Amino acid sequence: MAELRIRIVHSDQEIVVLDKPAGLLAVPGRGPDRQECAVSQARELFVDLPVQPAVHRLDMDTSGLMVLARTREAHVHLSSQFAAHTVYKRYEAILDGIFAGQEGVIEMPFRLDPYDRPRQVYDPIHGKLGTTRWRKLAEQDGYTRIAFFPRTGRTHQLRVHAAHPLGLNAPIVGDRLYGHRAPGQRMLLHAAELHFCHPATGQQMEFISPVPF
Repeated sequence: MAELRIRIVHSDQEIVVLDKPAGLLAVPGRGPDRQECAVSQARELFVDLPVQPAVHRLDMDTSGLMVLARTREAHVHLSSQFAAHTVYKRYEAILDGIFAGQEGVIEMPFRLDPYDRPRQVYDPIHGKLGTTRWRKLAEQDGYTRIAFFPRTGRTHQLRVHAAHPLGLNAPIVGDRLYGHRAPGQRMLLHAAELHFCHPATGQQMEFISPVPF
């Protein structure tokens, strides 16, 4: 099997924007066998990356755009944009099912299930609210292509919002936690578009990654 490698989309003295393949960790995991990741590969090319350059993360099974900071100041600036929900993010996914409506907003509180990590569970009392806007793009053969525009960035947010009955009740194709994955199948979720303000120049930066499915 070919080695999973990132693609550098943009780099300058403050930031690196990369395209991560599905199946590659975004940041190092626990244990020596989980150190290979998008950040470690970026560090091979940009040796001056800070210890913690990632401003946000993608699930291992999700492909698409990530931005890394090359300086501490850039990290603070970018992190504040994500925290203030001013970063524009568009994902595309294929869902296993057909559902009513053409667009909408999902607001659902959820949290980690400590007895079944890393699964997230709906919890209206102790969960943190996740908010996702969605728009249907196409339907075919019992599947729905959809665009997600997450406002918050909770762990597994799009996966939970897709699969849960209080969301769209249609899991993402290939989602091994909240749906079903056939042998050799990948999860069909891709971070396709990312807009943010450059931490040094103030320029609006806009990046698009072609959807590979």
